[in-house]
Amino acid sequence: MDSRKFRNALGQFPTGVVVATARTQTGELIGMTMSSFNSVSLDPPLILFSVHRQTLRFEAWQKIPRYAINVLNEDQEQVSNQFARAGGNKWEDMAVLTLPDGVPMLPNAAVVFECVSHARYDGGDHEIFVGRVEAMHEHAFTRGRPLVFFEGRYRQLASAATAHALPPEAELLHGW
Repeated sequence: MDSRKFRNALGQFPTGVVVATARTQTGELIGMTMSSFNSVSLDPPLILFSVHRQTLRFEAWQKIPRYAINVLNEDQEQVSNQFARAGGNKWEDMAVLTLPDGVPMLPNAAVVFECVSHARYDGGDHEIFVGRVEAMHEHAFTRGRPLVFFEGRYRQLASAATAHALPPEAELLHGW
């Protein structure tokens, strides 16, 4: 399999952009941008994300008991870029909000999922992290305006006024 062609094909699937944030056992703030985020279960409430095994802070992520998944809004491209870079202080000039359990979360994220580590699985060159959602924090102003990534670029969704409406017979999507 040609890895470049495979990556380009995967780029045909638009994804939201999140930043996973946590505090290590020594108190260091860590965070990383990812688009490999998904829901797993409603009961219990589970989410997943994956981390590349060659990531600088991979071993720290394996030891994190609690973390936050910050769903970025369309005005947070700079935040996404800041947490996507390798090395350096990703928290530089960043306001840090701290949850009661000490987990850092980002201001103005559309939604923040407060999670406890539930399980980890082998995912080839990545490790899959499953988190149990213990709380959610929603930002009313940015809700419904997610940062979207498609074909290697940030994108914006159409506004509700210009979006295509579903025909009446397609009122509910199968499985939802």
